[in-house]
Amino acid sequence: MDTPLFSCGFAVIAGQPNAGKSTLLNKLLDYKLSIVTPKPQTTRKKITGIYHDNRRQIIFLDTPGIMQPQQKLHESMLAITRRTLEEADVVTALIPYTKGSEPYDLDFTAELFNAWLKPAGKPVIAVLNKSDIVSRAVQEKAESVMTQLFSPAAVISVSALEGTGLEKLVEALTPFLPMDEPLYPEDMLSTAPERFFVSEIIREKIFLLYGKEVPYAAEVVVDEFKEQYENDPSRKDLIRCSVIVERDTQKQILIGSQGNALKKLGKAARADIEEMLGRPVFLELFIKVRPDWRKKHNLLKSYGY
Repeated sequence: MDTPLFSCGFAVIAGQPNAGKSTLLNKLLDYKLSIVTPKPQTTRKKITGIYHDNRRQIIFLDTPGIMQPQQKLHESMLAITRRTLEEADVVTALIPYTKGSEPYDLDFTAELFNAWLKPAGKPVIAVLNKSDIVSRAVQEKAESVMTQLFSPAAVISVSALEGTGLEKLVEALTPFLPMDEPLYPEDMLSTAPERFFVSEIIREKIFLLYGKEVPYAAEVVVDEFKEQYENDPSRKDLIRCSVIVERDTQKQILIGSQGNALKKLGKAARADIEEMLGRPVFLELFIKVRPDWRKKHNLLKSYGY
């Protein structure tokens, strides 16, 4: 059978929170597309990243982490993951190595394969991430056990953080890409609009700058995105966003004494937004309280869940 000259298709990245899914996507694209923080459950929506080389185009779909739902927001995030698995041509099951007697979480891996991947009926590449924290001997044994227990199409150890093993991953995905023409132009990194990434950047800064429950209770909505700079360089693009929280105490924490915390948030977010857009912006943030928004279906739907 002749190898096709070009391949194209959709590959989902699925796994538990903090498995390194967003780090993997960013490293594959050599561009920070997905927000990354040390806290789990940072990714809430499907993020599309487009990988190109001269032999293939892989449309990667980064998904929210699989966990036990505690409220309607989690249920909506898991529904996004399940729908995305159904859309894919191939699945990258990301399972992180751990230090200690067990090289990875076997119970979660069994749940991932049995409850999520097998029902989707798609070919699976098992990717053991964070290989930089274990020896090659541990990797070889873990790969062998993974093959015996779950029979994926391939098993690969990678370090998304260091970028090792990613060429093997791309090669392993390629046979499952069904199309022979690219879907998107070479200079396109994502199908998501700029305003989506604006809201994600602000959410990332909230995760990095605030502790405890505030990042998890916060949602960002872009209310206005007025492009002015291109037509008149004396005027910055205008971006107005609402940061939604559940309680007045969270609003007070976000704003801080004399508004200093909010100023710090705005400054950090604006710098990254300007770098992403390549032009200056005027960013306004408004804090709004919507009690228990994570539990209310109508509000979740209005926020895109």
